[in-house]
Amino acid sequence: QVQLAESGGGLVQAGGSLRLSCAASGGTFGDYTMGWFRQAPRKEREFVAAISRSGARTVYTDSVKGRFTISRDNAKNTAYLQMNSLEPEDTAVYYCAARFSHYTSGLPGQYDTWGQGTQVTVSS
Repeated sequence: QVQLAESGGGLVQAGGSLRLSCAASGGTFGDYTMGWFRQAPRKEREFVAAISRSGARTVYTDSVKGRFTISRDNAKNTAYLQMNSLEPEDTAVYYCAARFSHYTSGLPGQYDTWGQGTQVTVSS
């Protein structure tokens, strides 16, 4: 089963950008759809974006459409989340997750493997 490790989080001012990376190891990365989720303090984990195994299909939650872009490089076993025009409301711990399926999903319970998370803090 694949293992995941996120990186790229940090502190940024509102309107700024960050790119998160999710490096996979120990499995066949191309067999997994990938998702990004986030969890703010005292809130439930929420779906951010997902990408199909080939990268041909992407799905986003409404609040990040037009600002965030999910992508993947199967040759590098890495998924990315490019985050632009960041807002204080985007502050959260961001997690990547892998789902051994052809289909994307916005439901956390349908993902098989999770990374440890990376903190993103957006100051106003």
